[in-house]
Amino acid sequence: MQYEEAMQYIHRISWTGSRPGLTRIEELCAKLGHPERTLQYIHVVGTNGKGSFCRMLSAVLTAAGYKTGLFTSPYVETFNERMQIDGENIGNDELAAITGEVKPFADTMADPPTEFELITAVGFEYFRRNRCDIVVLEAGLGGRLDSTNVIPSPELVVVTGIDYDHMAILGDTLTKIAAEKAGVIKPKTTVLFGEGAPEAESVIRETTEQICGKSAYHRTDYSRIERPATSLDGTTFSFAPFGKLRLSMLGMYQLRNAANVLTAIELLRNKGYAIPDEAVRQGLAGAEWKARFEILSRDPLVLYDGAHNPQGIAAAEENIRRYLAPLTRSGKVELLMGVLADKDYRAMIHAVSPYAAHVVTITPTSPRALDAAMTAAIFRENGVEAVSAGSVQEGVRLAVEAARKEKMPLFILGSLYLYGDVKKALAAIPDLA
Repeated sequence: MQYEEAMQYIHRISWTGSRPGLTRIEELCAKLGHPERTLQYIHVVGTNGKGSFCRMLSAVLTAAGYKTGLFTSPYVETFNERMQIDGENIGNDELAAITGEVKPFADTMADPPTEFELITAVGFEYFRRNRCDIVVLEAGLGGRLDSTNVIPSPELVVVTGIDYDHMAILGDTLTKIAAEKAGVIKPKTTVLFGEGAPEAESVIRETTEQICGKSAYHRTDYSRIERPATSLDGTTFSFAPFGKLRLSMLGMYQLRNAANVLTAIELLRNKGYAIPDEAVRQGLAGAEWKARFEILSRDPLVLYDGAHNPQGIAAAEENIRRYLAPLTRSGKVELLMGVLADKDYRAMIHAVSPYAAHVVTITPTSPRALDAAMTAAIFRENGVEAVSAGSVQEGVRLAVEAARKEKMPLFILGSLYLYGDVKKALAAIPDLA
């Protein structure tokens, strides 16, 4: 099988959609000889922060000398980003070869796997073949019925945070959403909870105590973050006993993600993992994550943030206030935005409207996209001048022109589905640095 064939096959079965449940992935893994049972895991669930946490922790573990697998979703630019070992994407040839070996087993199933289930099985086989010491495994949706939950008891379960998202699937209360996340907790594991409402934390804590015992539950203490200093060049802070640390990732919320990572490292050390302080410093400083308050240009200043739910939007607001507002007289920015229709887009638009001097809206490349004209209309309802663009390329051009004319930063906000198209459009603009 060639790479293009593998991609066609993987995406061909997407018509099956999201069908929560573990029976199909269990059957497929059994046919493959249970690759998932040969590995050690750190299983990461949560509404926000999963991707950043996984990138940071995997970078630290790699720096500490562990052969570290990383499984994340969704990808931002290339499909291969979803599976990495020691920071390197799976190669086209290896991805094609493994997919070709999984395909005959998947094709024999009376109830065929979903796209994500197939990808998960390919990931397990990839990590097994390469004899990873440990795999940082990000759940796709929820936890309890997510295909990644086919694994045996992990070394560590990390719940980065819990907020409202995917409510049609996970439930319409934080208690219900937390219960779905708690479904990944298994006997003999350690659980770390980041942040969330008391009712959400109660579910995670009580589930942990019932299954693993009281001593297995831990919570990140964000008060340990000391002397944070932020700029567009990065963030420095102290976190005892690690001393002074630096993050390349921008955004105040990354401090909290880093605190989760540092607490997880302490728990892994207690389990016997050798993770020197120098590996911690090296991993945090080197970890990068696309589309999370990422600088795409400095002249004019252009940043991209894939915030797509209330918690993510709140973080984006904070970043505008701290990083961008001080750079302008008005405290406002030029905004380029495209969102999905199945998100709480009215609340998102209302939240960022006070910081927008002018808005250009675009339609993401997704069947779930909210039309750009509708997005612009809602901004105007909120008292913000807004125009809709007929294409991503046109929208980027208009927004960059406005940023240059008004001498303001351009903040691009919304769906991760936009990222690749936005980067291509920016690359076509002359004199962008």
